[in-house]
Amino acid sequence: MAAAVEISKRSSSVAVSEIHDAAPSSIDIPTPQKIAGSPPADGTVKDAVAADDAQTQTSSDQTTHDQNKVCGVSWPLSSSPVYAILMHVEFYHVGSVCVWFILDFRFQKLRNGGSEQTSNTMGGNGAADYVGISEGPSPRAVNHGRKVSVLPLVFLIFYEVSGGPFGIEDSVNAAGPLLALAGFLIFPLIWSVPEALITAEMGTMFPENGGYVVWVSSAIGPFWGFQQGWMKWLSGVIDNALYPVLFLDYLKSGIPALGGGLPRVMAVLALTIVLTYMNYRGLTIVGWVAVLLGVFSILPFVVMGFISIPKLRPKRWLVADIHNVDWNLYLNTLFWNLNYWDSISTLAGEVENPRKTLPKALFYALIHVVLGYLFPLLTGTGAIPLHRDLWTDGYFSDVAMIIGGVWLRWWIQGAAALSNMGMFVAEMSSDSFQLLGMAERGMLPEFFARRSRYGTPLVGILFSASGVVLLSWLSFQEIVAAENFLYCFGMILEFIAFVRLRIIAPAAPRPYKIPVGTVGAILMCVPPTILICVVLALSSLKVMIVSLAAVVIGLILQPCIKHGEKKSWLRFSVSSDLPDMHAGIRENETLII
Repeated sequence: MAAAVEISKRSSSVAVSEIHDAAPSSIDIPTPQKIAGSPPADGTVKDAVAADDAQTQTSSDQTTHDQNKVCGVSWPLSSSPVYAILMHVEFYHVGSVCVWFILDFRFQKLRNGGSEQTSNTMGGNGAADYVGISEGPSPRAVNHGRKVSVLPLVFLIFYEVSGGPFGIEDSVNAAGPLLALAGFLIFPLIWSVPEALITAEMGTMFPENGGYVVWVSSAIGPFWGFQQGWMKWLSGVIDNALYPVLFLDYLKSGIPALGGGLPRVMAVLALTIVLTYMNYRGLTIVGWVAVLLGVFSILPFVVMGFISIPKLRPKRWLVADIHNVDWNLYLNTLFWNLNYWDSISTLAGEVENPRKTLPKALFYALIHVVLGYLFPLLTGTGAIPLHRDLWTDGYFSDVAMIIGGVWLRWWIQGAAALSNMGMFVAEMSSDSFQLLGMAERGMLPEFFARRSRYGTPLVGILFSASGVVLLSWLSFQEIVAAENFLYCFGMILEFIAFVRLRIIAPAAPRPYKIPVGTVGAILMCVPPTILICVVLALSSLKVMIVSLAAVVIGLILQPCIKHGEKKSWLRFSVSSDLPDMHAGIRENETLII
């Protein structure tokens, strides 16, 4: 193994010296036409690639043909042992994808260790230059402050997706203990693992703050990229309106005045202002605050689990009544608690060495989230007699009271409060940086790209906070259903972008690539797409009307913004630090070439 790593080091060094010397000085435009095969205007990129191919052929087998080279760095994924094996075995089953995610992650960690010094030389912080789809290097991104490292990123993802078991109580209310436990075991394989894998591949392919907006724009054009940004931003703001509601629902049992009226309104405003200010102060602060809040939020459930051991009755976990299941509430609860893995992509431009850090953080966060749901559910449903009607949001504090007493109840309530704070700041960071990324791409007016002295998107933060205040009067179930509906539309566009980029840009640099071909990529998206259709079909008429109205607003809003740009009513600009993704895209680009 040591010899193999040493050979990999030497091969990487040769590849670095060869491609660095041949790197073109201009940037190719990553448009669908060029991806499909039409030549670039100056031909510089193809000449450089041809020269590099000739040198690689001359140097015999020092570098394998399937390595992706970006600015002289030989990405190790396609040469990993797991990749070589799995490319000869059909493993389209979702469980196999999950197994690959664990095994190949370990192989990449070992191999990346051998090339870390080379990467640091090329990229400053250990990150290679960001390039467009056509493999031309772009100018280095401007450093707007300290970058987010692995541990804070894990907890930011944790809070984007979960934040702890607060809010999963409705799954027991809707379907009973057995289906609730089964849901949080099976649902991650159907939904969370594919979404996390796609986020890892696409997020490292486009490491900038636009995130999924850039993915969709690059694959199917800027119009649909804007629709993706609108639906995802609105979904995120609706999601953020949940957390003051959950915060106060957990505290109202101890402070009844917070149950409604003016005290509740003032509490929502005060909480929103404090947490918005925290986002204004910087993403690094938010990341480490998320770490501290995450540790404090999980600890009381660990303690409750140990205390409950003498009271556990395993037969209580097997209770199920298939004829008395509220499928709408059940699926919406699972969906809401296990989605938003892609939200971290809108912070990719703020991550230290995203090609390595992002996949690693997604892997650790996935384990953290699933265990953070199952352990409290096993404790709560196994240690006390079942009363399904009591299992609503906030019920874990009552479970803690029964199992451990008043002190544990207060600890759970405090943890719930801090967890909701963590989810709020993580979601607002994602939403506001998404608006900044869209402005840097020229999709929104230039003022959205302005940063505060702390490097944070001031205008985006204010817009997101305003949306939270306006929506915080809705009930918990209404908010969950509305945001799930909009989120589903956005995820369909992401799946289309993922598959289409595999078809039209199969050789594009992907620092982290899921080792499946085009057919495997399509099949991997089938189960979550079916789930999306089920969630949409089960939506209430009220939620469907409101959500479709929001979609229509987005369809109208984009042409209006473009008209304002044409009339010079608003000022737009595209950041010079990013590859020009939109030039040459036909105005009426369709989903099929």
